[in-house]
Parts: sequence; C-alpha cells; structure tokens
Amino acid sequence: MSKRTLAIIAGISAAAGAATTALIFSSRSEKQALSSAIPRQAPPSAPISAHPTPLKDIVAPVNPNGLFQYGFPGPVNDLHPTLSTTSAFDRRTRNPAWVAEHITPASLAASNADRKHSYFVEDITIPAKFRAKLSDYFRSGYDRGHQVPAADARWSQDALDQTFLLSNMCPQVGDGFNRDYWAHFEDFCRRLANNYPSIRIVTGPLYLPKKDPDDGKWKVSYEVIGNPPNISVPTHFYKVIFAEDGKTGGNVSLAAFVLPNAPIANDKPLLDFEVPLEAVERASGLEFAAKLPAQRRKKLCEEVHCTVIVRDYIDRQKNLMGQAPGKRPTSNSWKA
Repeated sequence: MSKRTLAIIAGISAAAGAATTALIFSSRSEKQALSSAIPRQAPPSAPISAHPTPLKDIVAPVNPNGLFQYGFPGPVNDLHPTLSTTSAFDRRTRNPAWVAEHITPASLAASNADRKHSYFVEDITIPAKFRAKLSDYFRSGYDRGHQVPAADARWSQDALDQTFLLSNMCPQVGDGFNRDYWAHFEDFCRRLANNYPSIRIVTGPLYLPKKDPDDGKWKVSYEVIGNPPNISVPTHFYKVIFAEDGKTGGNVSLAAFVLPNAPIANDKPLLDFEVPLEAVERASGLEFAAKLPAQRRKKLCEEVHCTVIVRDYIDRQKNLMGQAPGKRPTSNSWKA
C-alpha cells in the first residue's frame, strides 16, 4: 500500500479520534483474512471421489426452499426512487444503505422551491415496523442528517419536499459536523457544477471498527437511538462522486471520501478524507463503478482542488454553486 493511501486512512482516524479501518484496508490483513476464509486443501490421504454423483441425479429427502411458501426472510433493501433521489433502505439499521442524486448547472440554477415549506416526514413506503419515525429522533442528541441535501433539489417544491423523507436521513452529529464541515462538503459538491456539466453523487452511512484499547481487538460499536432503540447511529459517512464530462462514452472523474460522524475542525483539509473507491466498497459491501472501464476513469482531485470553503449557512443559501473549485494546472502549465 502506498504511503499516500496510508496517510489518507490515518487522516480519517485523526479527524475525530475515531480510529478507522487502516488495518482492514491493508493488503497484508486482506491476504490473512482471505487465506483464513479459504478451506484448506484435503491431505493426500483423504478419500476423494473420482466420479462424484451429478447433482441432478441426487434425490434430496429435504427441501429447505419450502420455507418460501410462508415468505422470503430477506435481507430486503427497499429501492425507492423520488424526483430528486434514488435510494436503497436498510431495514436492519433503519438508515439508507445509499442515496444517489444527480445535479447539473441547470438544476442548481433553478429556484422554484423554498425549504421553509418543507417538513420532515416518515416514509410510508417503508413497512411501519422497519421505518424511522419522527419520535425516534426526539431528544436523541442527533440531527436528522440529509444524505441528499435539500439545497440540491430547489428546482421543484415536490423534489425538495421529498428530500425531507426520513428514508433520506441518518443520525448525524449537529454542531461541528452536519451544520458545519459536512455542509461545507455538500457545498463543494455543488460547486463542481461550475466545472462539469453533470455530477452524480452517492452518499451513505458506514459502521467502521476501531481498536479496543483494552484487548487490542478491532470491534464495531455504535449507538442506537429511538423508542424502542432501533435506529443505528453511523460511525462514518461516505460520498462517491462521479463528475461527467457530458460526452457520450466520455471521461468520468471519480473521488471517494469517508468522514467521521463527529465534529471536524473547519481548517481540516478535505483531501485528508479522500480514500480509494475500493476502500468504500469493502467497508459498505457495495459496488459503485463496476461497469465503468478503466480507460474512462479520471481522478477528480487531480483535476480540481478538492477543498471546502467555510461559509455561514445564510451565505451558502444565497449562492448555492458558489465559486468553482480551482482547476489544477495541466502538465503544460506546470512546465510554464
């Protein structure tokens, strides 16, 4: 693993004192975990059938699939498209597994909605026993944190209203994160529309391990809120950004970030939270760009300066797109 990758992962840990998954993402640990998961080869003395019976010729005395006559146990991820988002809801954590959005210069320039007319609402498309409820957040100490921000959907009041569904929310630390650094990060994503004609973003929660100081073992531990307690509080959040050049079969500039669900100093460089896309995939169990050929992939943070601009909430609302992230000099510019 390169020194840059190790520094990135270490930066995430230092951001809020929450150790992340440097060990999990290390190649050595991967190999050890992989080797332990693969069954050992049988010793030469073990009897091996040279002609195993074909499965089609075996008449089983049991039928495990008969259970399905009473219903399929799961897991079930509720796929939910709205005007401004497409998401998959994780019934176990009562949080979305991922929420996808699409922004363009035109969508951000439109101002046909006002969030003062929008209200947080429960998502009735999720079965009642699995959905997050307004009462679950009451006096929880956490914000109802938008995964797709309302400011990205001002092109329609209906679209903006749908970002207030609780299926688009996760418990987020308020001061220092949801109302501060995370908001600056969302602003950075919008400002990319000054450089690219189309930006697609996937956002979601993570539940990452940290090393137990007592026994040195890596463990996953997170709070659960609600009454009864049922909504998991993520330890981290990720964003995967696809900045498209607008051409059919054109280039796509990628970047992946993982931020701790904790207060972050406003002077913390955004690049400290950039991680390899594969790291987010391993941690989330999701795949984001399996069908995107390597020759079409570019590195976003090598094309623009991946930095946040610290501004008050009112200032962000006045000009959603703000100043474009500065483009990095080309190789010819460097020579000049």
